Amino acid sequence: MSPMSERLGELFEDREGPCISIYMPTGRRFPENQQDLVRYRHLVEQASRSLNSTFPAAQSEELLAPLHELASNSGFWEHTLDGLAVLRAPDYFKVYKVQRTVPERSIVADSFHTKPLLRIAQSADRFHVLAISRDHAKLFQGDRYHLDHVHVDDGFPNTITAALGEMDHDPQDYIEEEDEIERQTTRFFRAVDRAVSDHYSKSADIPLLLASLPQHQTTFRALSHNPRLVDEGIAANPDALSADELRKRAWTIVEPKYLARLAGFVDDFHAGKVRQLASENLEEIAMAVLNGRVRVLLVEDERMVPGRIDRNTGTLMHGDIGD
Repeated sequence: MSPMSERLGELFEDREGPCISIYMPTGRRFPENQQDLVRYRHLVEQASRSLNSTFPAAQSEELLAPLHELASNSGFWEHTLDGLAVLRAPDYFKVYKVQRTVPERSIVADSFHTKPLLRIAQSADRFHVLAISRDHAKLFQGDRYHLDHVHVDDGFPNTITAALGEMDHDPQDYIEEEDEIERQTTRFFRAVDRAVSDHYSKSADIPLLLASLPQHQTTFRALSHNPRLVDEGIAANPDALSADELRKRAWTIVEPKYLARLAGFVDDFHAGKVRQLASENLEEIAMAVLNGRVRVLLVEDERMVPGRIDRNTGTLMHGDIGD
């Protein structure tokens, strides 16, 4: 499973339009998800009307076919999360189930509407939790609201057997082999650390919290090379904690760092305005983007300014959200 931030890059590639972007909140379980399919079909119908006003019927139907097929997939609608994004263009179709609710929108344009997905991918409140014991490991990803088990790749060493292979006997049966137990545990932890760092932390670039018994916290941290591993961990038996209990404990660690990061962005903005190195004027920002002079872009949640930027002149051309 590649992190969303890694997969979103393809949305910014130049492609032939029209591009359909459908977003909607979804329910995780019955009865919250009862109306999800009805609302989705309504959003698809909105996109259909927009397409039919500009494009031939045959072209519109070809574009909408995968969206209609998704509506017919009953299994899909029985296993949703908190939000859904459906993106369709000629030769492109992608569906994202996301852990955060998104505003309900149906947009047809010459490029994808990506703001809700970018907010999720770049939000400062997201984190990983690695729950590990002597012989098995689980990786979770979430935010302040939800924490879900990551369905890791087949090569992920989620058990000591997967990492080291079958053992001839259980070393715990032999008190004299406690040193061997420790060596095997260390090898298992090292394999898990490498897999999480290389395949998840490096690309997601979000904090990693360790949930394990205190003695395992010490062992794992001594060998870990993951720069995203947070100093403070959840020192408890992770098998005794539900995903929601892990989330609550993780958020008490992440929240102060999250608030400090946001405060730092705001302070940098105000300091930059004094030195004429920051702006809230859209025309000035558009020109700075084209000239490669933007270090941080802060986007107001829920605010939409329909229009486009002329990539040659930087001119901002306002539009109508209904178009």
